[in-house]
Amino acid sequence: MVYAVGMRACVVGCGLASVVALASVFGLAACPGNGKTGTTTASGTTFTLFALAEMRGQIEPCGCTTDPLGDLARTAQLVTEARGRGPVVVVDAGSLLYTQAPLPAHLRAQEELKADLLARVYQDELAVAALGLGPLDLAAGPSGVRLPRQAANVPAGAVPIDPPRVIKVGGETIGVFGVVDPAQVPTLGAGEPAAAARSAIAELRRRGASRVIGVATMPRKDAVQLVRSTPGIDVMVVGLGAQAPEPKDVRARAEQVGDTWMVFPSNRGQVVSRFEITLRAGGGALIDAIGDAAAAGRRAELDDKLTLLDVELARFANDPGADPAFVAGHTAERGRLAAERDELMTTPLRIPARGSWFQLAQVRISRALACDGEVVTAKQGYARAAGSANVAAASAKPPPPVAPGVATYVGVEACVDCHAEAVAFWNTTRHARAWETLEQVGKPFDYDCIACHTTGWADPGGATMAANQALRDVQCETCHGPGSLHVDADEADLKRTIRLAPAVELCATRCHTPEHSDTFDRTAYLRDLIGPGHGEQARALLGSGASGHELRAAGLAKAGKAIGSGCPK
Repeated sequence: MVYAVGMRACVVGCGLASVVALASVFGLAACPGNGKTGTTTASGTTFTLFALAEMRGQIEPCGCTTDPLGDLARTAQLVTEARGRGPVVVVDAGSLLYTQAPLPAHLRAQEELKADLLARVYQDELAVAALGLGPLDLAAGPSGVRLPRQAANVPAGAVPIDPPRVIKVGGETIGVFGVVDPAQVPTLGAGEPAAAARSAIAELRRRGASRVIGVATMPRKDAVQLVRSTPGIDVMVVGLGAQAPEPKDVRARAEQVGDTWMVFPSNRGQVVSRFEITLRAGGGALIDAIGDAAAAGRRAELDDKLTLLDVELARFANDPGADPAFVAGHTAERGRLAAERDELMTTPLRIPARGSWFQLAQVRISRALACDGEVVTAKQGYARAAGSANVAAASAKPPPPVAPGVATYVGVEACVDCHAEAVAFWNTTRHARAWETLEQVGKPFDYDCIACHTTGWADPGGATMAANQALRDVQCETCHGPGSLHVDADEADLKRTIRLAPAVELCATRCHTPEHSDTFDRTAYLRDLIGPGHGEQARALLGSGASGHELRAAGLAKAGKAIGSGCPK
């Protein structure tokens, strides 16, 4: 059967209000439609291709960084807006559903609800034409993949498989298929990817496909080798697993291997690869017409590479023992990169007079983008359902008893009697409002967030999902250790029973990681956390300089404060 882009009858009426029940999601096999059917003009057929991979169970970023990226509601709206302009094809290389594998027991309820939501949006809102398979789709076993997968080298009985298919885009017939590295899914009996890819491409060509789009999950070198040994793929979208790039490492331009253009999307949906493709009569390889956005990104990449080469060449110039051939190679490489940069400075847009062509934009899914209202509502419903499920599951399993003689957590109210001035200062800090920030976004009982907004999480006698009332916020004991022995100690033993200063690495390894706190600097942040009545002498030793508040404010200003239409934040 040939599917026309624009078929959405199968999802009409499938609202997003329920994120708990996922009824009949296997309809994706009959629902590849994405947007309008499009028209073919004298200039050819033009359509938009959105490429994703490695969503890893993320429906939105935690929001702790100054420039949080990756939001399902914003991606859905981006696709909807593109459909308003013309035909759209959406593909994803896999590892969509879960945050980690294997799945810890305490996360199961939350992760399953989130996977349900992702599957519903991928089916109803994104109407994905090709969904690959990755290891993070199998965290709950083969029965948990929810949607049929493009994985031509996986036996049909192992997981629901969507066979290679053809879809109509205007006057063109597009083929889509997928493969996966057998080592990524060792329990499924997957075969050799290249052979399956060649067979899939041959079938798609027999069925009239003029262009072929592939999706795969595998290491980069294996993906490149696959493409080299498998002619006939026009665009290959690859999920790199643990090696999937962070946003700063996403290449502005697609990588050409033979006649195939390869992209490696950022993890967790932070950057979406958007191709604008124009197909003209005559066939032939797609031509990269670059365009302003990709040209600017590529110039920045080239400037970085040229800077590194200049450093290397300067070092070689002062090294009489340097290999002349090695130096000559670096010099030639610098000349080639400089020439490419100079060309991009003057002719960024190069639409060919003949042949089919594309432009690529790596779209950062930032908070300035608009949101799909139905997906926003569904996310809010998920947060409530997940919180309730997490608390119920945790309440059914009381925490293990604390061994005799081991210090436990007592909460800030036990500190105020002797340390009123220090507690008063603490009340002026952001740490004293940590729990409030979770309530503001509806995530107080989310396992992805709660650990850094409570005191003593997962420690003996510390905060748990079921019991945290007295230990909400980042209280004194986070830095000074559990205080029960300190409260009960004699005067002579007071200092021995408490930690006067936190370990140097505590903040950076627990909560202020790059993923959650992109402006963190220990000295700057300490300037906000100690002062009169609370380490005043230590504060004086820090001297003047930027505070944590100032670093964060600068980061927010750089990222911009605009919030997209329809978005709660």
